[in-house]
Amino acid sequence: MKRVLTFIVLLLVAANASAQQAFSEADFTASDGVKIHYYTAGTTGSYVVLIHGYSDNAERMWFRTGIAPALAKTHRIVALDNRNHGKSDKPQAGGTGRAQDIVELMDHLKIEKAHIHGYSMGGGLTGQLLALIPQRFITAGFGGSGIQETDAKLRAQAEAMDEALPKAQGADAAAMDRFRSRVATSRPAGTAPVSAAPVRADLTKLDIPILAVNGSFDNPYAKTQRLWREAHVFENVILEGKTHLTAISSSGAPPLYIDSIVRFINAYDHR
Repeated sequence: MKRVLTFIVLLLVAANASAQQAFSEADFTASDGVKIHYYTAGTTGSYVVLIHGYSDNAERMWFRTGIAPALAKTHRIVALDNRNHGKSDKPQAGGTGRAQDIVELMDHLKIEKAHIHGYSMGGGLTGQLLALIPQRFITAGFGGSGIQETDAKLRAQAEAMDEALPKAQGADAAAMDRFRSRVATSRPAGTAPVSAAPVRADLTKLDIPILAVNGSFDNPYAKTQRLWREAHVFENVILEGKTHLTAISSSGAPPLYIDSIVRFINAYDHR
């Protein structure tokens, strides 16, 4: 009996691993000559464009975590390696991604309208895209990110709410310190993170449902209070006890993250 049970478990593990790797890969060339690598999965339903974070890549952030496979059951997934990342060209060592690449990729694939979801830097690029081409999105999702207040007083109020929350301790805190140090040394001198640029979109005029998913140890209020105030439809999910790293670790995204994004996209889908 033990041998039979072990065999069944191994089959389940293999099936799960196979599902998480079920994607196709291709490249296209952006208007400035930079090669952009991207992944696709799923054959039916509306498109979902996924944008990974700084110093990461699409395969790890979306497929290994289980997010893309969950969405691909009923949607067509497009996940790019941002320029300077993954298998895309790297014209600037340590550089960030570029919002225009997502626009051009959607044009290349003839995607008229899609759901969009970005994590960290990818969330910053999502905010830029809401200002550039809002008419091409069904919903917008921010993971480990959001859209910060531009007014100094409102920003201070949101930051005070985060200050009142418990902070990461022990191994989680140490891992975040190492991550911040690595990012600081990787970023080219004189350049700012994508999230530092103020988002020029007038959220009060956008008819796009917006989702934010952040760890409770990842300043969730500073990233979302503007969305809460200005977006017509906004859902805020806080992952208890998660940092910027553990909210989407390659060992698997928290079930609440996966369930939230799947439910949200399905709830507001246009087919």
